[in-house]
Amino acid sequence: MSNLVTAEIITERILIIRGKRVMLDVDLAMLYEVKTKRLNEQVARNKKRFPEDFMFQLTAEEADFLRSQNATSKRGGRRYLPYVFTQEGVAMLSSVLNSERAIMVNIQIMRAFAQLRRMLLTNHDLRRKIEVMEKKYDKQFSIVFEAIRQLLEPPKRTEAIGFRI
Repeated sequence: MSNLVTAEIITERILIIRGKRVMLDVDLAMLYEVKTKRLNEQVARNKKRFPEDFMFQLTAEEADFLRSQNATSKRGGRRYLPYVFTQEGVAMLSSVLNSERAIMVNIQIMRAFAQLRRMLLTNHDLRRKIEVMEKKYDKQFSIVFEAIRQLLEPPKRTEAIGFRI
């Protein structure tokens, strides 16, 4: 398992799209060491295993936004819109990609999703504790509490920087 990627590398590839934590088909293919086309072929052959809450195809707008965030060109790229997989979809992939590598990588991915969930729960608990403290202490600390609250907020999505055609 030493040649597998770390949970940190996997966590970097988990995106939030349509309010769900997902991974791109191209990232999963890279982790499983298969071609994206082959991964999607296996999924297409087992379509019943992948309902909408397990996997969905990005819209053109979503794909363009991701492309602009990653600074990749349209030329020489994919001919179809990418698919994304939720945690459940990633788990289902291990049943259609029946290799030792797929099983081991899936274990790592499930650990990364669990780690993210724990971090979000901890953040929620911390936010609640701060709100209790804010009510307890004087108004003179309101500036401090506001600064802490801003640190706990997830970063706001910004528009792409650069030229558009």
